[in-house]
Amino acid sequence: MSGPRRHVSAEERRARLGIRHLLAPSHHATRMPDVARALIGLHATDPSTVFLAAAARTSAPDITAMEHALYEERTLERMLCMRRTMFVVPTALAPVIEASTGRAIAAKERAACAVYLRDGADWSSERYAAVETDVLAALAVRGEASAAQLAADVPALREQVTVSPGKPYERRQAVSSRILRVLAAEGRIRRGRPGGGFNSNQFRWTLSPLAEAADAWETGAAKAELARRYLAAFGPATTEDLKWWTGWTLTDTRKALAAAGAVSVGLDEGTGYLLPDDLEPVTAPEPWVALLPGLDPTAMGWRRRDFHLDQAHVGDLYDRNGNIGPTIWADGRIIGAWTQHRSGRINTHLLTDPGSDGRRGVDARAEALSAWLGELRITPHYRTPLERRLAQEG
Repeated sequence: MSGPRRHVSAEERRARLGIRHLLAPSHHATRMPDVARALIGLHATDPSTVFLAAAARTSAPDITAMEHALYEERTLERMLCMRRTMFVVPTALAPVIEASTGRAIAAKERAACAVYLRDGADWSSERYAAVETDVLAALAVRGEASAAQLAADVPALREQVTVSPGKPYERRQAVSSRILRVLAAEGRIRRGRPGGGFNSNQFRWTLSPLAEAADAWETGAAKAELARRYLAAFGPATTEDLKWWTGWTLTDTRKALAAAGAVSVGLDEGTGYLLPDDLEPVTAPEPWVALLPGLDPTAMGWRRRDFHLDQAHVGDLYDRNGNIGPTIWADGRIIGAWTQHRSGRINTHLLTDPGSDGRRGVDARAEALSAWLGELRITPHYRTPLERRLAQEG
């Protein structure tokens, strides 16, 4: 990686964001899988984010079509990966993500679960392995099952452990959730259709071919491929950005950038990287406005966000743990926040005035989102100070 070849301004980075992240209307996608492919994945800790993030980037969003892609076509995979966070990713890319980030996470999950079962339920390693074998056998017979159905087949899943003993928030927890989480992290089972609506966290389970597919990827090669995908979607980005987004060590991040052939460029905050075939300047698209959900992949795409966020607004837009709430964007900048009132109306608040055309664009997006959601009601998984205030207005 040589010295900076050229300077990429904050303005150009915002132009790239509008195009690469499918936020300018002329660059909208037609289907959810296209959105996931453009962004590598959609944050899925809050299930509603997957659908709202896709809707903001598609020309004619359709919840039924989105669910079909997730649960019938299987062109998308819900998995625990970057930064130990849930994402919905393209199925074709899932083996790369599993090999580059999922393997290390799964190993930690398995080790922690073994201690949890040993100390909390007095399980030996042999019993743990036997129960997993029984779970996989039960799934093979059923094809698809909820955690409750699997517990009916494998009664050991009903056993409980005391979590946080002696604390005010002490509670009893069935071992099933931890065991299924480990199997999913290893790519041996996958989350299927939820038991409730699209914003439900109660998923059915099926067997998964992901573990076998990921075996074809050596870890270093998978990291290089993921770094290439990240720079294609989020570049230019800094080493710190990629390290934070993936959850890798600094050494692994640097190795992945070098293996990806990343070329250094100058940014306002220092050195960033682009792919060698992506060095030409990018022209801004037409003016655009978007209402993005909490934990949207664009808002969570970089560690350093000065090029699209006024730091004076961080306290309004993020919770105490650094999770961003629903935001309003205009031409690559965060300019405000929104939420859905219990009546179904979308309440908005502008932190920066985008001008008369921008204000009209915000109002139009808010009305369109309210109409699209209809009778559905969405509450962000992580609530921020400004979002809470907006939810009480009117």
